[in-house]
Amino acid sequence: MGFFSKIKEGLKKTKDNLSKKIFEAFKAKELDDDFYDELEVALISSDMGVVATEQIIEDLKESVFRKKITSPEQAKGELKRILVESIDFEVPEYEYPLVLLIAGINGVGKTTAVGKLANYFKSVGKSVVIAAADTFRAAASEQLEIWAERAGVRIVKHSEGSDPAAVVFDALASAKAKGTDVVLVDTAGRLHNKKNLMAELQKINRVVEREMPGCDHRNYIVLDATTGQNAVNQVEIFDEAIDVDGIILTKLDGTAKGGVVMAISAEYEMPVVYVGVGEKIDDLLPFNAEEFVEAIVG
Repeated sequence: MGFFSKIKEGLKKTKDNLSKKIFEAFKAKELDDDFYDELEVALISSDMGVVATEQIIEDLKESVFRKKITSPEQAKGELKRILVESIDFEVPEYEYPLVLLIAGINGVGKTTAVGKLANYFKSVGKSVVIAAADTFRAAASEQLEIWAERAGVRIVKHSEGSDPAAVVFDALASAKAKGTDVVLVDTAGRLHNKKNLMAELQKINRVVEREMPGCDHRNYIVLDATTGQNAVNQVEIFDEAIDVDGIILTKLDGTAKGGVVMAISAEYEMPVVYVGVGEKIDDLLPFNAEEFVEAIVG
């Protein structure tokens, strides 16, 4: 199943929530205030957020005026174009060796995302090692070991309570010794001890920079789409500490709030790099803005 089929299936709840309201709005005979009010309600209800929605409506009005568009059907085409442009950030091609640090609060699906990423890179012919650097949560490394086995990749882990940076150091040493393409770093997410957690993530990044200088090193945050607007606030917390390069949005198939992609992008101008649309190991997909918009707006 290709990206579009999977994303369409995974975004069914968002589409059902949004498309009926959009359909009602675009049934209007003219592009008047009532039309824009109805469209605004539709977008906000899918958790696109007030900031993103207001910008989208403003851009649509400006475009409709400039292009002398009078029919709602033409306006719908413009809406889709504007939605795509608002989330279509250029993500540089990966260079190898590649180190991805995966951060985020507990419960968002971080460990699962690491396992699925390992499978993704393996499927495109890359060698992978996982660093089980969440040494705080009980059984985190055991859970990750199951994913590593499923994906057929190596894992480096230490005992519970070990220094996470030491785990990363050993994983990097292993990657250098074996010429491994990708190092995936799973991290802890205990936000109640925010200061310590952020210091820990910064220390891991310093180890990466020291041990693999010049490698392609990116920091991704995992967000749970089912939390809607609450996910947006988490970006700021982690971005302050480690300069987040991109977002992995999980559990899109379980929510009618898939519009949160727009909210995040509008607020932080940050790319969504991967989306999770199911439980299977191959249900984490590289993000495609055009197909995402097509799947929710139709």
